[in-house]
Amino acid sequence: MTTPFPEPAGPAHVSAAVPPPGCPAHASGGAVSPTGPGGLRRLYGPEAETDPAGLYEKLRAEHGEVAPVLLHGDHRAWLVLGHGANITVMRTPSLFSRDSRLWSAFRNNEVPADSPLLPVVAWQPICVFADGDEHRRLRGALLDGLNGFDRRGIRRHVRRFTTDLVQVVGPTGRAELISQFAEHLPMLVMTKLLGMPDEYGPQLVTAARDLLKGTETAIASNEYVVAGLRRTIAIKRESPGDDLTSRLLAHPAGLTEDEVMEHLRVVLLAANETTVNLIADSLKMVLTDPRFRAHLSGGQMTLGEALDQVLWDSPPMSLVAGRWATADTELGGQRIGAGDLLLLGLAAGNVDPVVRPDLTAPLYGNRSHVSFGAGPHECPGQDIGRHVAEAGIDILLTLLPDVRLAVPEEELTWSSAWISRHLTALPVEFTARDIEPDPVSVAEAEQAEAEQARAEHADAAPRRAEADRADADRAAPAVPAARGAERAGPPGQAAPTVPAQRRSWWDALTGLFRR
Repeated sequence: MTTPFPEPAGPAHVSAAVPPPGCPAHASGGAVSPTGPGGLRRLYGPEAETDPAGLYEKLRAEHGEVAPVLLHGDHRAWLVLGHGANITVMRTPSLFSRDSRLWSAFRNNEVPADSPLLPVVAWQPICVFADGDEHRRLRGALLDGLNGFDRRGIRRHVRRFTTDLVQVVGPTGRAELISQFAEHLPMLVMTKLLGMPDEYGPQLVTAARDLLKGTETAIASNEYVVAGLRRTIAIKRESPGDDLTSRLLAHPAGLTEDEVMEHLRVVLLAANETTVNLIADSLKMVLTDPRFRAHLSGGQMTLGEALDQVLWDSPPMSLVAGRWATADTELGGQRIGAGDLLLLGLAAGNVDPVVRPDLTAPLYGNRSHVSFGAGPHECPGQDIGRHVAEAGIDILLTLLPDVRLAVPEEELTWSSAWISRHLTALPVEFTARDIEPDPVSVAEAEQAEAEQARAEHADAAPRRAEADRADADRAAPAVPAARGAERAGPPGQAAPTVPAQRRSWWDALTGLFRR
């Protein structure tokens, strides 16, 4: 699980009222050599980002299960490549802790404040960076909150938003399933599970992707996410509901408001990033592997079983940083020093020849991959992520049964960073059709508009009454009202005009797509 961008150290200079536009990170001023000090291979730079799988295999051939590598800033780390070695690290917190404050580079003040590693490794007071009793307290509250959702309720949200998204592209007969589907569905569903107001949906998609890319606007994007979560917490303190925010606030573990906010943020961002990639990679396999789709349509396997093949071949996160050695130890034939950083190589572990001597052999339904981790820090939201992906793809294929890839498979491109690999676009075509709106979406939109109108009417009533009193006082200042009598408004006064409704999240989203 990745962690969100840490709180900025200084005062905020960017308003969180509107999410900042994304912008590309500054390109490196010069070429980055694939190797650095000591001849160690770098996990960043053009070579590492162009072919990360190839780099992992080079490292496996040179070093075995555990390889020394360099991260941004040429900080040394250990990349765990073996399936068994990854399991060992994940299940031995006494030797390999999640507390990043143990990192020797932090203790020696070697990590600058603008390091691109900080969004992932900077310590935060959340269960991701805790061990022992504190980890059990925080994770227990989070698990209780997440386990309160049933699959039918989640599928209802998925059906609503999938239908809404497909409605936009249905009449055109063409779509780009990454930017117009995969990148939106998880965040829209998660905002409902967290109990956030609907209008945050599309803006959070932009902010979350910008934040995790580490662009120059990442801090401002983080401020927007935090502002939305704090507003949600305030609303749920006054009016609790059947959502994760209300459950965390009421949990016996006694989480502080900051702890609630931080856990909501890590759930929102980590769930979105991993589920986007899972949906994208699964759709790519459905559209490019005829056997895969034939097995699905022929009933020889379920979509859930098919997702496991995707999780083996294309884990949502390539690696996770990390674990920190609590003492000198040995792993995979390497001497690990106290305070060393270890990176969990999820993608490399899933193709370890020890467990997968034949990469072409199908693994439908086999869940012994390490894509969601293992041990005490195993991803707590994996079942929700899987269900969102499974239900979303199922409903999409039902609405667009003849969807097919619109370009040759070899033209698909990928964007890689040190922790993940993204399919950049998945253009498709299908028979153009009008998609009937989902009844739940219609009902919820009508309810939201009615509630907004009532709220604005209620807010306007005191102002109208005050204005009426002021008008009456100015008109007849020398005639006091009789005790207990009510002043009437001006005769023939027109009925108040309710302000125009703000555009809903759906209006904003479809507006973007239709430009």
